[in-house]
Amino acid sequence: MHTGVVFNIQKCSIHDGPGIRTLVFLKGCPLRCLWCSNPESQKVEPEIASLYKRCIGCRACEKICPQKAISYDNGKMLIDKKLCNNCNLCVDVCCTDSKQVMGKKMTVDEVLTEILKDRPFYKKLGGGVTFSGGEPLMQSNFLLEILKECKDFGINTSIETSGYGSYSVLEEASNYLDTIHFDIKHMNEIKHKELTGVSNKLISDNLIKLNNKLKERKIIVRIPVIPGYNDSEENIRLTAQFCTQLKAIKRMELLPYHNLGEHKYKSINRNYELGEVKAPDENYMKKLMNIAKNILYNKGIECLVLHS
Repeated sequence: MHTGVVFNIQKCSIHDGPGIRTLVFLKGCPLRCLWCSNPESQKVEPEIASLYKRCIGCRACEKICPQKAISYDNGKMLIDKKLCNNCNLCVDVCCTDSKQVMGKKMTVDEVLTEILKDRPFYKKLGGGVTFSGGEPLMQSNFLLEILKECKDFGINTSIETSGYGSYSVLEEASNYLDTIHFDIKHMNEIKHKELTGVSNKLISDNLIKLNNKLKERKIIVRIPVIPGYNDSEENIRLTAQFCTQLKAIKRMELLPYHNLGEHKYKSINRNYELGEVKAPDENYMKKLMNIAKNILYNKGIECLVLHS
C-alpha cells in the first residue's frame, strides 16, 4: 500500500466537480505560479509554517531547536529555512499552536477512510471526491491506487491538474476519473514560462493526447484570470479557439483572481509577488465569458464564470 503526503482534506465543496465534494489536497507541484493560493503545496515534503500572530514570544522553540534555526529579532521569531530540517520539535513545544506542520504522510486506507465518511452525502446529494494540490500527478503511485479504491466503492472521482506531468500517469488516471479539471494558464509559451516557471508545451501536448484517448466529454478547462497577466481578450479568445478543436471538453470555466492565500506566504517565509493586484471587475469577467461563449457555442461547449 502506497503512502502520500496530504496537506488538507476539505469537506463539502461545491465548485470542484458535481454535487458535494470531498477535496483531498496532495503536496508537490512542478509549477511556481505567481498567484498560487496554496504555496504550502509546492514542496512534496512536509514543512513547518509559522502563524506569527499566535506567537507570544516564549522562545521555547528557540531553546529546543537542535539546528539553531530559530532566532528572535525585537521579539519577532525568525526561522532559517536553510538550517531547519523539519524535525518538528518546535511544533511539539509550542503552547499556542503558532507552529504547524503543513503536510502529513497518510496511507491510501487512511485517506479512503476519510472519504468514506462523506459517502452518505454523495448518495443523497450527488457528489464524490476530488484530488487537488499541488499537482496530484506528482504523487502518481498514491493517486492511482486511491483512485482505483474509490471506483471499487462506486465513488464519483475528479482531479484538478495543471497537466504538467507524465502522460502515461494522466492516461491511466483517466480510466478511473469521471471528471478532469484541466488548467490552462496562458496560450503564449513565453508568457506561460514567465508566469509559472515552465513551458506550456507539455501541458498542451498532454491535453491533446488525452482528448484523443477519451470517448466522452469529461474535461473541464479552467482559466485563472489574473488582471494584468493573462486576462487579455486575445488570450481568452485563443484559449477558446484551442478548445474548439478538442471533442472531450464539455465546459470552460473562468476563475477570477483572489488573494485569499496571500497570508500563507508569510507563514512559510516567502514573499507574495502579486500584492498590488486586485480582483477583476465583474463586468469585465462577463465580457471575457461572452467572448469565449461566442467561439465555443457551435461546438457545444459551455462557458461560465466560477466564483469562489
